[in-house]
Amino acid sequence: MPLHLEGVGHRYGAVEALAGIDLDIADGETVALIGPSGCGKSTLLGIAGGLLQPTTGRVTVSGEPPAGSLNPFTYVFQDFALLPWRSVADNVGLPLEHRPLSAAERRERIDAALTLTGLTEFAAAYPKQLSGGMRQRVGIARALVVRPAVLLLDEPLSALDAQTRELLMEDLLAIWAKEPCTRVYVTHNLEEAARLADRVVVLSRRPGRIRDVLSIEVPVAERGAPRHAGLLREVHDRLWSMIRDEVVTADREVRDV
Repeated sequence: MPLHLEGVGHRYGAVEALAGIDLDIADGETVALIGPSGCGKSTLLGIAGGLLQPTTGRVTVSGEPPAGSLNPFTYVFQDFALLPWRSVADNVGLPLEHRPLSAAERRERIDAALTLTGLTEFAAAYPKQLSGGMRQRVGIARALVVRPAVLLLDEPLSALDAQTRELLMEDLLAIWAKEPCTRVYVTHNLEEAARLADRVVVLSRRPGRIRDVLSIEVPVAERGAPRHAGLLREVHDRLWSMIRDEVVTADREVRDV
């Protein structure tokens, strides 16, 4: 389902967080948002998903959610937010409770989400028995079980170690290839942006404005191929060159507070 942001701006009291954001996101596209700390990435994600009302501008969608979508906009956060007393399958099925679904329909959706995220054999396990990467897979499966039209991800891999993050990037690419929803992905990690996104939107320092939009000219299905490693590294370096000076300034501001 295409997503359209027109003239979006947002203020927190006297602080202008975002200004003049115009962005069209195509159906099935993955767009990553990057920029220095405090540039409004998470604020923009919240506005895109309807958690925040913009101070100026508007967000609209075109078309209809896919068949079977129970929640057009669904989030995946850095915090796994799993219920420790519930099994993996029961955590995944949580968004289906109080929905007008039969037991068989509920089970079919849970099984499909577990299969998609490689969790079938862990269905009866509890969160405390799982690694951080496996817990985040549960969070992703829980988001997918409602078959969203737009999936919004707020630094979902930032709490994981480097090796686990690499595995999850591979998993997400496999999911992207199978699930047709639109995705907006906030990250500080430039490698994640280059590996996972079709386009990377670079935001400036506060107030966040779109500084540049970079397309990744490598098919998603081939992002892990060694022959593309050099190109993706060039994308990483180009992104870093765009934001480095502002990252340094933002870092100094944080330390000086």
